[in-house]
Amino acid sequence: MTITAGIDVGSTYTKAVLLNEKDEILARYMVQTGFKLAAAARRCYDAILESSGIRVDQVEYLIATGFGRHQVDFKDLHVTDLTASARGASLLFPGTRSILDVGGQTMKAIRVEEGGRVKSFRLNDKCAAGTGAFLEKTARYMGYETKDIGPLLQTSREPVEISGVCAVFAESEVINQLSLGTAPSEIMQGAIESLTGRSVQLMKRVKAEPEYTLIGGIMRFPTMPTAVRERTKGIKVNLPGEESNDTDLPQFVTALGAAVLGHRRLEKLAAEKAVS
Repeated sequence: MTITAGIDVGSTYTKAVLLNEKDEILARYMVQTGFKLAAAARRCYDAILESSGIRVDQVEYLIATGFGRHQVDFKDLHVTDLTASARGASLLFPGTRSILDVGGQTMKAIRVEEGGRVKSFRLNDKCAAGTGAFLEKTARYMGYETKDIGPLLQTSREPVEISGVCAVFAESEVINQLSLGTAPSEIMQGAIESLTGRSVQLMKRVKAEPEYTLIGGIMRFPTMPTAVRERTKGIKVNLPGEESNDTDLPQFVTALGAAVLGHRRLEKLAAEKAVS
C-alpha cells in the first residue's frame, strides 16, 4: 500500500490527511494552530500517525499547504492552498467547476478546469467581516464561544440585518442589536446572512460556473450552505460529507487535495525513473 500525507496549516486550525493509492482516506486529524505554526504541524502529524497506527516510514510522500506551509520542515514539497483545494474538491466531486472556501481568516472563490486545475480565483482577505473570524467575534460579543455558534443558528427564526461593509461597522451593528434586546440567535443568523452575501458576490467576481463545491470550516454550520443555496437557486451546490452527515469533512478538503497531489508526484517520479 502506498500512503501519502497532506498537511494544511491554516491560520486557525491545522489539518492532516493520510491517503492510500486508491485515493481513500485512511485517517485524518485536526488541531488548533495557535501561534507556533511549525509546532502545530508537527503535533498534528504525530497525532495522526499515532491514532492510525501508521509508522512514519510508511508514508512515502508528504505535501504541506495552507497559510503555514513554509513552516513544515518535514515536508517533501509544498503547494498553495488554492491548488490543494481544487484537487481535493475535484476528487470528491469531479463535476466541480467553482469552489467557495470560507475559513477563519480568508474567503476564496476558485474556478477550476476539468481535472482540478485552477483557472482563476478571487480572495477576500482584507476585512474580517468576510471571514469566519467575524462569526467568532460576534459570538464572543454576546458571551458565547465558537462551539455555541451551531446551536444558536439552529434556534434562529427571524434574522436581523447586519449590513456593515467593514468588520468595525458590522460589530457596531451587533452591539446595537444587543442593546435593543434582540435575541442572540437572530443576531448570529444575521451575521451568517451577511457572510453569505459577501461570498455570493465573490463568486460573481470570479465568474463562477456550475457546479459549485463548498469547503472550509464555516461550512460545518448547516445554515451557511443552506443560505448559499438559497441565493444560487438552480445551480448544483456540493457539500462534502453531507450525505454521510460528516460535518467536519469540508475542513479537510484542502489537506485531502495535498495528499492527492502527493500520489500524483510519486507517479511522476516513477515515470521519470523508468525513462532514465
